[in-house]
Amino acid sequence: MITLLQRVSEARVVVEAETIASIGRGILVLVGVQADDDSATALRQLERLLNYRVFADDAGKMNLSLREVQGGLLLVPQFTLAANTRKGRRPSFASAASPGQGEAVFDALVAAARAAYAIVEVGRFGADMQVHLINDGPVSFILD
Repeated sequence: MITLLQRVSEARVVVEAETIASIGRGILVLVGVQADDDSATALRQLERLLNYRVFADDAGKMNLSLREVQGGLLLVPQFTLAANTRKGRRPSFASAASPGQGEAVFDALVAAARAAYAIVEVGRFGADMQVHLINDGPVSFILD
């Protein structure tokens, strides 16, 4: 599983001109599911996301996690993160999970997140989404 974590002041997901998810301060996470991922992978990644220290403490150092600041968590499926871009001019998706597996693993991530954390919003798997965000910093990390 590859995730792109972005610290945001606010973020929202729009599908067919309707806002389906939004958060204030927190993290927006784009989620790419790979062929070898499963629900156990999702659980491990969730723990990293909730506890990764990306928010500033009183001294201005990134020492606080999402849990500690009680920010929002916005999970957005994005299969293109699993692309192999090492050669050529066209990405290969051979390492990406199939749509069925990808959705199942993403759903497992969402279920675990909702069970473990209070403020969880979610994009729509397979939808044409417009993701709006104000990246705070900017601060972005790829967690693989």
